[in-house]
Amino acid sequence: MPTGTFDEMNGWPGSGTRPAYGEVRRWLDETSPAILQTRQAQAELLFRRTGITFSVYGDAEGAERLIPFDLVPRVLSSAEWSRLERGLVQRVQALNALLADLYGAQDIVRAGIVPQELVALNPQYQLAVAGHTPSKGVFVHIAGIDLVRTGPDDFYVLEDNARTPSGVSYMLENREMMLRLFPELVARSQVAPVETYPDLLLETLHSVAPERRNGDPCVVVLTPGPHNSAFYEHSFLADKMGVELVQGADLFVRDEVVYMRTTEGPRRVDVIYRRLDDAYLDPLAFRPESTLGVPGLLSAYLAGNVALANAVGTGIADDKAMYSYMPEIIRFYSGEDAMLSNVPTWRCREAEHLSYVLDHLPELVVKEVDGSGGYGMLVGPHASKAQISDFAAKLRAAPEKFIAQPTLDLSTCPTLDGDKVAPRHVDLRPFVLTGADGVKVAPGGLTRVALTPGSLVVNSSQGGGTKDTWVTG
Repeated sequence: MPTGTFDEMNGWPGSGTRPAYGEVRRWLDETSPAILQTRQAQAELLFRRTGITFSVYGDAEGAERLIPFDLVPRVLSSAEWSRLERGLVQRVQALNALLADLYGAQDIVRAGIVPQELVALNPQYQLAVAGHTPSKGVFVHIAGIDLVRTGPDDFYVLEDNARTPSGVSYMLENREMMLRLFPELVARSQVAPVETYPDLLLETLHSVAPERRNGDPCVVVLTPGPHNSAFYEHSFLADKMGVELVQGADLFVRDEVVYMRTTEGPRRVDVIYRRLDDAYLDPLAFRPESTLGVPGLLSAYLAGNVALANAVGTGIADDKAMYSYMPEIIRFYSGEDAMLSNVPTWRCREAEHLSYVLDHLPELVVKEVDGSGGYGMLVGPHASKAQISDFAAKLRAAPEKFIAQPTLDLSTCPTLDGDKVAPRHVDLRPFVLTGADGVKVAPGGLTRVALTPGSLVVNSSQGGGTKDTWVTG
């Protein structure tokens, strides 16, 4: 097997440019570093003017930040994408089947595949909706599946995001930026369009609306408000879909029906694309102190009078301990082997796995089972002895809260670094939509890039950036 790190443009060390990158290679060879730097500065200025920022929880200054954008695109051939797309559809169908089962008969638990305690003791399992089937039977309407690559044909699912996956606005804005700065390159490369995503999202949401006799379904985007780290995306998607962006105070429930306050009087709401977690949705059912949600919303949802995307209780499907069972879950519901492999995972809740992890901490990546954003994790090869010692104590105290994985040699993509182009590690988050009319995948997704040389952490909150992702040919 070849040694070294697989680069998506150049292949294994010494291999030469891969066919999918032919146009990009010619463009890089023909374009001076000065022009690339000028275009990079133009992109940053345009993003600032547009207001494409995010905030970081816990930031003492509370400052809005610009997510760094790298103008060298990440390229996938149509053949590579076709294989990924089939695997993504299979995986999201399995996630929906899993949730229907866990909130229903729990056949997979009785079959001994998923442990009972992983469900019963999971804080993301919502007893309030046990036995309830959401409108049109769809639980995960919008999924973000994080993928990493280690070789030409070696893609792995790193994690499943089934609650409120973010980042799609950056996928769309990155494409618009490349069309502005390099229209000829995009045209020559025959890049599959992503601009239709808002239309597909709206179609998906319309398709799961509860049946009504008159008029089109009323769809709204429910945001926690402008202080949320992803507020830009909430407003962006509402605008692109042509629907109202609302906060909890803009909605009310009467006779188990949700209404939106408007200047023309109450208007009935059929579908809520909610961008806040279960705990804050309804103070009468979950956290009583929450001022972000809508009192009585759960009763309207259980009565079948409003659809929530994603459904209440989907968080158990993106729990990282549950993730470790996904190959068996896919086989149980589909009778097929998983087309996309998991990263090998040790479940620290199991004594034998915990023992191995404690003995190999300097080699492993350890994550909280309900963590996100790159927080609460240990990257063993880059950690100090003190950090490893502290994490070992956390593992011994609460092993059920952690999983561990090997440190993968993630693929790299060419990235602009000052006056030169250099390899940087990347991952990929495709977005998968599921409605009453089936499953659709936006071609490409969001590529996140670790801008620090050698770093494997791509999260924007941890200093990562983004790239446009092209499906060509």
